Amino acid sequence: MLAAVCHGARDLRVEEFDPGELAPDEVLVSVAYGGICGSDLHYYHRGGVGDFSIREPMVLGHEISGTVAAVGSSVTALEPGMKAALDPSKPCLSCRYCRAGRSNLCLDMKFLGSAGRFPHVQGGFARRIVLRQDQVIPVPQDTDLLALSVAEPLSVGLHAVTRAGDLRGKRVIVTGSGPIGLLTALSAIHAGAAFVVATDIEDAALRVAKKEIGVDAVVNVASDPDGLAAFSDDDSHFDVALEASGSPAALASLFPVMRRGGRIVQLGMMPPGEVAIPINPVQTREIELVGAFRAHDEFRLAAQLITSGKIDVSPILSGTYALEDAVEAFALAGDRSRVVKLHLAIAGGAA
Repeated sequence: MLAAVCHGARDLRVEEFDPGELAPDEVLVSVAYGGICGSDLHYYHRGGVGDFSIREPMVLGHEISGTVAAVGSSVTALEPGMKAALDPSKPCLSCRYCRAGRSNLCLDMKFLGSAGRFPHVQGGFARRIVLRQDQVIPVPQDTDLLALSVAEPLSVGLHAVTRAGDLRGKRVIVTGSGPIGLLTALSAIHAGAAFVVATDIEDAALRVAKKEIGVDAVVNVASDPDGLAAFSDDDSHFDVALEASGSPAALASLFPVMRRGGRIVQLGMMPPGEVAIPINPVQTREIELVGAFRAHDEFRLAAQLITSGKIDVSPILSGTYALEDAVEAFALAGDRSRVVKLHLAIAGGAA
């Protein structure tokens, strides 16, 4: 039962992992694919994400798909052999936020591959893992499990769009064209946005945004730092901004290009510390700044959109590596000039 286990900065090992015993309401799943996320890379390169630091060996990974291997005694809706989307969120289901339908804000969340609590929550880059039954969403047997493993990051983009409100006919800017930014742009287009602009500092990412995702315009804010000026000459430009880069500079660049009463959704994770906000335009132009964190019902929606073919996630798929080659995959995954997102084929890739 191999897994990709992070022991600290630059210390990733493929080693044995015990998934543990099944409780009556739990499911043992065979993980087929796992996407390497930005947070996984932070754990690998720095030994932590934001304020969360690795204090014990932790299996990485939370963007996963797989097949049911065994079920607990009280599980009736699932059976071995079923393909499934695997939700990394395990909310408590009883706190006031869970009861109010905002389980992504759960006071006692257990999220796969997170060092935000101790003992850490072990992740999904393992041959087999145990999940609570509500984390396992069955899908048609002809589902492409590689594409399905993108359900979690797609759900993040979908949740950001939920926080943005009705996008039909709206002008939208997405800052950051990494995997989350690209999927957020896809989500905005799917939601009916009339005009979508994507920004980034890498031409390779912007080519994907323009040619494969289908945004209307792109701006490389590194090679063309004044590129957004064309959108600040009147008050008719962006209704909504989706900040997916986690860059304070990107956030600051949005206020001059928002229309009065526009909304900025912050979904990119910012570095630790304070971020300056130009409060006067927020007040005088009544610009709304709201947060978006992970996802709620959007995970099931993401799985449905992928399995139905209504959203094509293939533009972000850059290749797969065997679990045994995880260290090599992690070394390449951060090179944004060459890849968008790499995946690990964990159970041979054909569970």
